[in-house]
Amino acid sequence: MARPNDEVAALLQEYSDLLSIGGGAAYKVRAYEKAARAISGHPQDISVMDADTLRSVPGVGKAIADKVLEYLRTGSVRALDALRDEIPPGVRDLIAIPNLGPRKAATLYHDLGIASTGELVAAIHAGRLREIAGFGARTEENILHGIELTRQHGERVHLDTAMERAEELVERLLSVGGCQRCTHAGSLRRFVETIGDVDVLAAADEPGPLMETFTEREPVEEVIATGETKSSIRTTDGLRIDLRVVPLRAWGAALQYFTGSRAHNIRTREIAGHAGLKLSEYGLFDAETDQLVVSETEEEEVYNRLALPWIPPPLREDRGEIEAARKRELPDLVSETDIRGDLHTHTDLTDGVSPLEDMVATAAERGYAYYAVTDHAPGLPMHRMTDEKVRAQRERVRELDGAYRGMRLLHGSELNIGPDGEVDWPEEFLNGFDVCVASVHTHFDQPREEMTRRLVRACENPCVNIIGHPTARLIGRRPAVDADLDEVFRACARTRTALEINASPRRLDLRDDDILLAKQYGVRFAVDSDAHSAVHLAGLRYGVGTAQRAWLTGEDVINTWPLHQLRRFLRPPS
Repeated sequence: MARPNDEVAALLQEYSDLLSIGGGAAYKVRAYEKAARAISGHPQDISVMDADTLRSVPGVGKAIADKVLEYLRTGSVRALDALRDEIPPGVRDLIAIPNLGPRKAATLYHDLGIASTGELVAAIHAGRLREIAGFGARTEENILHGIELTRQHGERVHLDTAMERAEELVERLLSVGGCQRCTHAGSLRRFVETIGDVDVLAAADEPGPLMETFTEREPVEEVIATGETKSSIRTTDGLRIDLRVVPLRAWGAALQYFTGSRAHNIRTREIAGHAGLKLSEYGLFDAETDQLVVSETEEEEVYNRLALPWIPPPLREDRGEIEAARKRELPDLVSETDIRGDLHTHTDLTDGVSPLEDMVATAAERGYAYYAVTDHAPGLPMHRMTDEKVRAQRERVRELDGAYRGMRLLHGSELNIGPDGEVDWPEEFLNGFDVCVASVHTHFDQPREEMTRRLVRACENPCVNIIGHPTARLIGRRPAVDADLDEVFRACARTRTALEINASPRRLDLRDDDILLAKQYGVRFAVDSDAHSAVHLAGLRYGVGTAQRAWLTGEDVINTWPLHQLRRFLRPPS
């Protein structure tokens, strides 16, 4: 099931959006949006909180707390239901279109009566949007692109959503008597950035009890299909999950088969065929006698019988992994345990929801050797950062440095890369930071030449160490900026500027394909969480998965390095 905090946060965000469409006061819209972020990032389970404890969560006042308690008690909120009745479902769908949002959706609804995506497309083609101030040809183009982006994303979910559901289910199935093995497989095991459906594989002599648990307990919304060894469900949050149960003797072959990818499996079946074998989800067999060749239960044995070493799942995309395996040249992939520290995180000083002390304590619990605080700089006025605030934070960081044995603290900033490539603060002020991340946060639609030059100029700034979420994409919400990435990657290599692999499942930026290209230029990378709450520091795993898909080793990733080596990279001797 969804984490109660995330479930309530989604509810409050919906209330905020509907208030905006309905013409609610701006301060109230912002209050519910802020409360949604705070509850999502709060470490404690809000479903067990009383009214007083709820109001202690930053941004949660009495009115919001009352609505949260009403939802937890009854499963609904009367005020939200009233807004849902007032605003047609089609208008609510418009909010999800990238480049639109609640305010523009409200304008379209109130001024033109547009109440569905289909009506919006028709109005654009008829030129009706140009009757409204602020809706020109470029806006129409952006909205149409956003609609196409939404259609492409379709029913797919973000990686973290699928992973959480899969891990909950695997844990539940492992507790069923007779379950010998259970794990997730498919694209989720390969850390693909979005997931269409989740494959879960189990081994048991008697599948019945597993199928009963799978189809009859929460979070099942619908049983799509059920059978003796395969069943499919749709969860209450719309995710399709398929369960397959195999005998233990077939476990290794089944896990290899159901992990995929399809292209990788075609290659392994071809290799088996050339060796006089047949490989399927049921096992590895002699092609002539149909006798089971591999009766061992591990995936490694299947690959060994094909004269290959075990190939890590994130590499199984038929992008050269078979050839590298044959030559015994598979990379020693970076792992989460290799990461010594996080170099891009936020606190409640700007747009985070956890105080500095909580972020530092959670980082220490993760066993980091170093940890950087990088709140936003003044270039984004909504975060209200000032020179005085950042100096005071630096003093507090210095006070906390050494409070957790074995972990050093770095004070940094996430700078905004302006339209011309300039960043916040002059060089003499920036020299006071231990690490500077620079990111694009505005003017996403600059022409290709201008965007390329903007990013290159940021790389050339001697104080910029890392380019954060380099293409600025939001998966399913905002496309990557249009830039000549070859030129940007050349600049990063030339200036010794690392590129971030932003682990937020909404970003996963850089993409694995871009990382593969950047590595050819000799670029280094930083896998960072971009966490805005202590809870989200654990999301680093998704960035590591993306790095693995791109064949990166620990040496490629600067925050696997010892602190003394990292410091030389961040501030090389002149």
